[in-house]
Amino acid sequence: MKSIANLFFEMRMLKDIVRSGYAFLGSGSESIAEHSFAVVFICFTMSKLDTDIDGTKLMAMALLHDLAEARTGDLNYVQKKYTQANEDKAISHLIKPLPFGTDIKSLIDEFNLGETKEAKLAKDADQLSFVLELKKLEDTGGRSAEKWLPIVLGRIKTQMGRQMAQSIMETQWDEWWRNDYSE
Repeated sequence: MKSIANLFFEMRMLKDIVRSGYAFLGSGSESIAEHSFAVVFICFTMSKLDTDIDGTKLMAMALLHDLAEARTGDLNYVQKKYTQANEDKAISHLIKPLPFGTDIKSLIDEFNLGETKEAKLAKDADQLSFVLELKKLEDTGGRSAEKWLPIVLGRIKTQMGRQMAQSIMETQWDEWWRNDYSE
């Protein structure tokens, strides 16, 4: 059980690592764990809208897709031009003592290859999480969000992902709570 406790502490580290790209936006912040939660929740929703997919696999990929960043940190697009994280090495070290380590590696590999329906949806969910953050920033006056939204929206590949993105873009970030507002 010691290896499981260590896995939990490693996963927990994602709460403390801030996603680095927000520095370039000039506003906003998010930990890797906050991002991962949003991606998993989007994948849960996707699995309820399309019952022909393996929802468990989809959510597991979303949960694990940034786990290596507990060891490598979060490199943004500028940093990736000059530094290369060895995510394969990080994952191989992470899974070594685990009896289900190959399951973790298989899911991360499938996500990274992006060939299965579940992997494509998980990758779209990863981008949709960022679209949500950018849309909130735009709705609250963040000027640089408008520059990044077209780029991030262009990364979305599946029909479901594009439909979700369009709905997000057509909805004010705070509409959900204003709908039932009463005093």
